[in-house]
Amino acid sequence: MLKFPGERLNNGGHIRNVLDVGCGVASFGAYLLPLNIIAMSLAPNDVHENQIQFALERGIPATLGVLGTRRLPYPSRSFELAHCSRCRIDWLQRDGILLLELDRLLRPGGYFVYSSPEAYAHDAENRRIWNSMYDLLRRMCWRVVVRKDQTVIWAKPLSNSCYAKRGPESRPPLCGPDDDPDVAWNVPMKACITPYSAKMHREKGSGLQPWPQRLTTTPPRLGEIGVSVEEFQKDAQIWHHIVAEYWKQMKSVIQRNSIRNVMDMNSNLGGFAAALKDQDVWVMNVAPVNASARLKIIYDRGLIGTVHDWCESFSTYPRTYDLLHAWSVFSQIEERGCSSEDLLIEMDRMLRPEGFVIIRDKPSVVTHVLKFLAALKWDKWSSEVEPSTDALSKSEERVLIAKKRLWKENSV
Repeated sequence: MLKFPGERLNNGGHIRNVLDVGCGVASFGAYLLPLNIIAMSLAPNDVHENQIQFALERGIPATLGVLGTRRLPYPSRSFELAHCSRCRIDWLQRDGILLLELDRLLRPGGYFVYSSPEAYAHDAENRRIWNSMYDLLRRMCWRVVVRKDQTVIWAKPLSNSCYAKRGPESRPPLCGPDDDPDVAWNVPMKACITPYSAKMHREKGSGLQPWPQRLTTTPPRLGEIGVSVEEFQKDAQIWHHIVAEYWKQMKSVIQRNSIRNVMDMNSNLGGFAAALKDQDVWVMNVAPVNASARLKIIYDRGLIGTVHDWCESFSTYPRTYDLLHAWSVFSQIEERGCSSEDLLIEMDRMLRPEGFVIIRDKPSVVTHVLKFLAALKWDKWSSEVEPSTDALSKSEERVLIAKKRLWKENSV
């Protein structure tokens, strides 16, 4: 429908990150994977939440979430396309605040693909909803790109020019200069339009390279978090070496195609995930709340992730990840007075039988974790080494890699 060159939905790598709202069992995300498009499939945290388990068991990126009163835990300008197919969301509620949340998340020129009876049915109620939705999106400066059969596709503007032409009393209003669109942890949604930065407005776009070049190219928003190009490049080199060392340690016990769903619990700039680019895996990059500003770099590299506080449980089904990577996570939560034992239990809940944990932290942390390996049944295999010192080393560190056993109650 979008008529990209060669009829390829990835548009030559320019469409990479997709948000699938109300994803069901993530069939849309599964369809996109062979096209080198990665979807954050968002399942509603309601009676249909068990569908997320099917998605993750299929090896498809997915998470639980709520489009309600608070922002989704993603920075602004994270996705090229949002998709809603009969997702049963009232997009017009509270002055269209949910559509305005999509507006915050979509990149300049981003698309909203909407399949629902309102887009094609001719009864009075559906026509009323369609007319109201069309009017709201027109006032948000979105335009209809194509409308066919049961689907309509809207596109966001490329710059702020349309916003500047609106009258001073236009609704919805523009967000104020004091609003930070990238802050997304426990922040209320706002019924306002997030204008582009001066740089995005001037360039009429995000400035991102197509995939896969964007994975290693310096992200355009890197300067916003105070990281230099040299630091970014050095970080990539270091993680390439670190991940190679991890895999060397696990070589004797890792089985072919046994790892698919991976979580990096402290993702920093995404170096760990980028170093896995040649593996048939996907990585949920988790930015701790105090480092949430760095998550936009993750998305600018064509990766996906979320913000989370590891003093709380992570919103996913049990036994959904094959590998968990925790770099300095235990040290960080202990500094805040949270329990390392609680975090170990939460990691065990998320980890599949035969899955791996990689913990890189202070020697005292690793020593403490070692005491619990047998109780957690993480004792099928383990390795503890002292890693080589690098620019990321905050102090003396140890690396513990452990494999979880497949066990059942009362087993020996």
